[in-house]
Amino acid sequence: MHQVAKSSPGIIVRENIDFGLDGDIPRFWYAGDPYKSRLFDSMQLTFPEGERFFMKSVGAFRSAIKDPVLAQEVKDFMRQEGAHGIAHGAYHDALRRQGLPVDQMLQENKAVLDGYSARFSRGFNIALTSAFEHFTGLLAETFFSHEETTQGMDDRIRALMAWHAMEEMEHKSVAFDVMMTVAKVGYVTRSLALIRAMWRLRTIMFGYADRLLKADGYGWFRRKAMFVKNLRWMFGKRGVLALPTGAFLGYFRPSFHPHDVKTIPGYYRWLASFERDRDPVVALNALFT
Repeated sequence: MHQVAKSSPGIIVRENIDFGLDGDIPRFWYAGDPYKSRLFDSMQLTFPEGERFFMKSVGAFRSAIKDPVLAQEVKDFMRQEGAHGIAHGAYHDALRRQGLPVDQMLQENKAVLDGYSARFSRGFNIALTSAFEHFTGLLAETFFSHEETTQGMDDRIRALMAWHAMEEMEHKSVAFDVMMTVAKVGYVTRSLALIRAMWRLRTIMFGYADRLLKADGYGWFRRKAMFVKNLRWMFGKRGVLALPTGAFLGYFRPSFHPHDVKTIPGYYRWLASFERDRDPVVALNALFT
């Protein structure tokens, strides 16, 4: 029988949030830095197709779920992921206005994920979804455990990312629980899916960032120099991609559960602020007070 772990903050569906992304977003919105901005833009380009893949993979087992608690969590997970796709779609419009090849890159990502759905079993696709969710949950913790990690971002985009990150913490166990209790995926499949997912994310983050910078007019040598210059920012102490190693590798522990990874304390401040004011920027600032 599925049970919600005590460390779970619970899933709250929030829709129709205005982040102000139809305004004048600077081209290099992260401290005026082209590489930092485009690296995060590359992550944004995994949406909304990534969400659709997650929803399809989890939804494939929906009719087999007998536990009413898990069934409600899946329903709320679907609504949260749908809202993420809509919000990031507005962000894509801002990138389109900059003349970037957004639609081409979105179509390429869609083709890859559609290929997963067509070629892989339902069990492997739910395992991929669980693996991606593990990564994004840890990324959310890395970004927003410390204020300095995302300092310099445009507040509207930072607030969008914070909202998404907080909801990743809320539904971090849903795909995993469906995978384990309904799909009955074995340990080897679960582990191989994490390796596959990490390889895909690496390709997107660095490959897409390079293509966006090329579209900005930067030559090959300049782009490689930017990458090298930002290695410490990405992977150094409190780097934006410096995931907590123990928590990441914990996924390979047979007894692992996503609720082994504690929710950051700032989540509860964010939640109280957002429920009071419904303002994502105000809630963002409450994260670090």
